Amino acid sequence: MLVRIKRIYDEPEAEDGERILVDRLWPRGCRKEKAKLDAWMKDVAPSAELRRWFDHKPERWAKFKERYQAELKDNPALDGLRERAATKTVTLLYGSSNRNLNQAVVLAEFLADRC
Repeated sequence: MLVRIKRIYDEPEAEDGERILVDRLWPRGCRKEKAKLDAWMKDVAPSAELRRWFDHKPERWAKFKERYQAELKDNPALDGLRERAATKTVTLLYGSSNRNLNQAVVLAEFLADRC
């Protein structure tokens, strides 16, 4: 399994494999044609409540990560993502400006630990 992480605003590359947006909301200023998505998996993104609570505040990162992992444990939508990642390279796309503190980082770690 090869799971990569990339901002949706970065240019698509051949080595991205399958490009999957893992945000619940469409990223601002991003045109759907330019994104070159293979899928938009809103259901693997953090809940709306958790996303609003986190608000990309670094001091909330550890607790956000813990809460998001708890949501992922019981998330049936994750099965589809696992199936895709089992046979091909998958790039998880996110809209956050913070490359280190975002849900795609947590999701990639979660997949790596449990697959």
